[in-house]
Amino acid sequence: MTALSAAPLLTATRLSRDYHLPREGIFARPLVKPALRDVDLTIDHGEALAIIGESGSGKSTLMRLLLALDTPTAGTIEFEGRPVMRGTARSLRWLRRETGIVLQDPYASLDPRMSVGAIIAEPLQALGIAGDHHAMVARILERVGLEADSVDRYPHEFSGGQRQRIALSRALVHGPRLLVGDEPLSALDVTVRAQILELLRDLRRDLGLSMILVSHDIGLVYHLCERIMVMKDGIVVESGPTLAVLEDPQHPYTRQLIAAVPSLDASTGAAE
Repeated sequence: MTALSAAPLLTATRLSRDYHLPREGIFARPLVKPALRDVDLTIDHGEALAIIGESGSGKSTLMRLLLALDTPTAGTIEFEGRPVMRGTARSLRWLRRETGIVLQDPYASLDPRMSVGAIIAEPLQALGIAGDHHAMVARILERVGLEADSVDRYPHEFSGGQRQRIALSRALVHGPRLLVGDEPLSALDVTVRAQILELLRDLRRDLGLSMILVSHDIGLVYHLCERIMVMKDGIVVESGPTLAVLEDPQHPYTRQLIAAVPSLDASTGAAE
């Protein structure tokens, strides 16, 4: 094993992000809002991490920094030892090839004017991936459980769960090693969420994916991720192995989040 392959897949060290707010007056001092403060994070090859917390906790800010969609005020990010920093589309092409993202709303994240085949093939074209794009699209559609003729149809012809399968296909068609989900299940009903969660389990196992699942719902990440990071007001208040944190939470905020989950279905990971 080389030194490069022995490195963690993704590492963030003392990551912080401040946002400057409008002055309240001409002579007023600039207002600074800290959105993230001194966050450390490591993802190993094949590992799944859940980042949980309520709205405004800093989860989405952290995700944007990790994907080089925003620039940290302080701290560093490395992907297998290679520095990650915001730049041009061309300079970040290597990172885009290594990562895929699934967003919260399958209704809003797919262009209604594009066919499903064109939507899924878009990353292949944007990233300059060589090969038979039609065959790649067909393979990933089959892998997520959609019919081959889906390529000629449009997003409005599909249910919410099917649209999220399309979104997953787009995120994975180029063969990334890290999948990031920003509340990927919250817009779906309970039954469909359980199905997509099961699909994520299968994809992770079969493709050897590492995952970061950003969520406010403990019930949906309970059975998918080995580790959990709990965030509040831009700070990591608790982190560790999933079962250890959920069975013996040390921070009052973590206990509050767990208390809000009525129960966990061991077979699906969904809250009952």
